[in-house]
Amino acid sequence: MLKTLQQIARIGQVTEPPPPADASLRLHALLQTRIHEIMGRALCIRHVDAGSCNGCELEIHALGNPIYNLEGLGMRFVASPRHADLLLVTGPVSRSMEMALKRTFDATPDPKLVVAIGDCGCSGGIFGENYASCGRVQNVIPVDVAVPGCPPHPNQILAGILSAITTRHPAKPR
Repeated sequence: MLKTLQQIARIGQVTEPPPPADASLRLHALLQTRIHEIMGRALCIRHVDAGSCNGCELEIHALGNPIYNLEGLGMRFVASPRHADLLLVTGPVSRSMEMALKRTFDATPDPKLVVAIGDCGCSGGIFGENYASCGRVQNVIPVDVAVPGCPPHPNQILAGILSAITTRHPAKPR
């Protein structure tokens, strides 16, 4: 033990230089700052499954993992539409979900944003409009941003959410 301590005292503390700053960390900080500038707090999202196959839901759940870190960007999912700023709607709106979606939209306080996710939410997908489906989300409630894909990649979903925020709340001049 004494030899080890003498060697440490003789050589000193050896460390590696810090790695260069990662560009994605700067982007992460910039997005978080921008969301807090616009909203003044965390963006609260209410997800509504209006009749999807759950493909889009899997990609939405991926937003919560450490890779995409939705909460780290200042966004979070809430259980009540009364606490939400943004509705994230997936699937073609089934006839049985039409009234529930309208009531959820009405319960969301103004100013509210709506993002339709997936081909089904954007265009009705393979289901279209028929006796059991109202088709796309736009047929039932107004949509601010549509994110196509079957299912869309989490990066596309995140870009759609950020697009909805920035179109409703343009950048302030500095």
